[in-house]
Amino acid sequence: MNGASREALAAARERLDALTDNTSVDVATLAGELAAVTALLDREVSLRRVLTDPAQAGEAKAALATRLLSGQVGGEAVDLVSGMVRSRWSYSRDLVDSLEELANTADLTAAQQVGALDDVEDELFRFGRIVSSSTELRAALTDKAATGSAKSELLRSLLGGKANPATERLIVRLVTQPRGRSLEAGLESLSKLAAARRDRMVAVVTSAVPLSDQQKQRLGAVLAKLYGRQMHLNLDVDPTVLGGISVRVGDEVVNGTVASRLDEAARRLAG
Repeated sequence: MNGASREALAAARERLDALTDNTSVDVATLAGELAAVTALLDREVSLRRVLTDPAQAGEAKAALATRLLSGQVGGEAVDLVSGMVRSRWSYSRDLVDSLEELANTADLTAAQQVGALDDVEDELFRFGRIVSSSTELRAALTDKAATGSAKSELLRSLLGGKANPATERLIVRLVTQPRGRSLEAGLESLSKLAAARRDRMVAVVTSAVPLSDQQKQRLGAVLAKLYGRQMHLNLDVDPTVLGGISVRVGDEVVNGTVASRLDEAARRLAG
């Protein structure tokens, strides 16, 4: 996002944090309501253009949002959306993207509040690996001819009772409302958002053999030092990995192409 949209999103994040710090707010319910508003504005192009029209006064746009949403979603969601449409947005679509991010962040916050954020991060990663290894499952989840309810039912049969409720909600929304993204890109975005809840980066670690707990701790410490931020490790095992280990952080692959970093990581792992 550029300029005005970036500032508007930053302000919305602060308002969401203030709301979710309030113990009286049902954060999971708030997440669902923000997701419903996201779906509404994604469908209604003319409405989102009105709500982001720079020629209209912010208070007028906030009043319109309040009239439309009151009675449909809770007061916290109404206040949050009204505050967002008061802001200036570079593009109308940025408002929808930001609402979607806030909905997902609220669900991750709900998991964090009960000490389950690590579980959700790991479940998102494992689900991504399952999808990548099953062309049949991926085809079913991305089939444009299939209804959202059919996809939801399939996901609930796979995840119901086996994954954290927040994980299930996040994946169901992603699959039924992809908004032009690939499934893989959406899952990666959710993983990054989950990591950001603790101001952490995500490292996808593929090793030829499973890493011991001590090795995981050492690798995490090495990567945290290299990147200057706490690192969450998503672990995978692939016996064909050259050199025994490959680490991807964002778009950067820490392997033989970044020899000094890999050598340092290997030395630290060896103790």
